[in-house]
Amino acid sequence: MASDDKRIASGRWHPPGSSRAEPAVLLGESKTLYVRLAAGGDPVSIGDLARTEISARVGRIPRRISFVDGSMFETEDNEAVDLWLKRHGKSGFVHELERFHPRLIAFVLAVFLFAGLIYRYAVPALVEVAVLVTPPAVTQWMASGTLLSLDQAIFDDSKLPDARQAEIREAFNGIADLSSRGRAGYNLNFRHGGVIGPNAFALPDGTLVITDELIELADGDMDMIIGVLAHEIGHVEEEHSLRQLYRAAGMAGLIMLIAGDVGAAGEDILTNGAALMSLSHSRDAENQADRISVELMAKAGRDPRAIGRFFALLEEKLGLDGDSTFLSTHPGTAERRKAIDDHAREVGAGGS
Repeated sequence: MASDDKRIASGRWHPPGSSRAEPAVLLGESKTLYVRLAAGGDPVSIGDLARTEISARVGRIPRRISFVDGSMFETEDNEAVDLWLKRHGKSGFVHELERFHPRLIAFVLAVFLFAGLIYRYAVPALVEVAVLVTPPAVTQWMASGTLLSLDQAIFDDSKLPDARQAEIREAFNGIADLSSRGRAGYNLNFRHGGVIGPNAFALPDGTLVITDELIELADGDMDMIIGVLAHEIGHVEEEHSLRQLYRAAGMAGLIMLIAGDVGAAGEDILTNGAALMSLSHSRDAENQADRISVELMAKAGRDPRAIGRFFALLEEKLGLDGDSTFLSTHPGTAERRKAIDDHAREVGAGGS
C-alpha cells in the first residue's frame, strides 16, 4: 500500500478517548482516508469517506476528521483537505456558503428575519407566560439586581434632607394605602439622578425610585410629586415593569444568540442596557398608569390632574413642546394631558 499512498495534509492525531496529540500525516487512496504517525509505522486510523466525519470549513478553524473508532485527525491545511474532497465529489457546505456571497447574504437576512419574528411574536407570548408563573421571590431578586446595576452605573446617594424625605414618604404612604397592594407592597427610595435628571420609576416588586432632580423640579408642589409616584404605583399594579424586564432580557438573549460570545464588556453593556430598557414602557402602559394616578389621587382627596401638571411643567422648565416625549419613553405630553383631564372629569374631579 505504501507505493500508492497519497499525502493530503500534516497535522495531529488524537487516539480514541484521549486528548493526547501526536504529529501525523493524513493520506488518501481512492475514497479511503487513513492516518500514519510522523514517526512511521502502520496506519493508526483508517476509514471509508462515506463513514468518516469531516468538519465543515469555517474560516481558518482547524479541520477535524473523525473516524468510526473514535480517533481524530486535526489539520490547519484546509486548502489541501478541500482539494482532496473536491476530487472525490464532496465539499463542505458551510465553506461553499461563505464563498458564495449571495447565499451568505440570504442566510444572514434569514437569520435576522427569524430573530425579528421571535421578538415580535414569540417573546411577547413568553413574557405573558413568565409573568403568570413568576413568584414574588423572583421579582424581588430581579428588582434588586436592576437597582444595583443602576446604582453602580448612574445613581448617587440622595442629597435630599431627611426631613423632606420623611414628608414625601408620609404623603406617599397615604396614596399607597389606597392601592391594591397597600402600603406594605411598596418601598420608596430616593436617589440623585445624575445623567438621567428628573425621573421616577418602579420595579416589579414594588420598589419605587424618585430622583432629587424631579423633586426639585416640582418646587414644593407635593401633589405633583405624589401624582408622579401614584403613576409609578400604576405600573406596579398592572405589572408593566415585570413585563418590560422580561422583554429586555429576551432582547439581550436574542443579541447574544445572533452575535455569539460578546465578551465580558459586551455582557456588561447588555446587562446595563436591559436595566435601562426596563424603565421604559409602551404608550398603552403609560396611559394605564396615568389613569391609575388620577383615580388614586381623587380617592385621597388630592389633585387628580397633578400628573398632567407635571408634564406641563416639563414643557415649561425643560423647553419641550407639546409633541415632545419625556426621556424618549413616554407618549407626547400634550396628548397625555388631555387624556388625564378627560379621565379626571370622568371620576368627578371637576375644577379647572
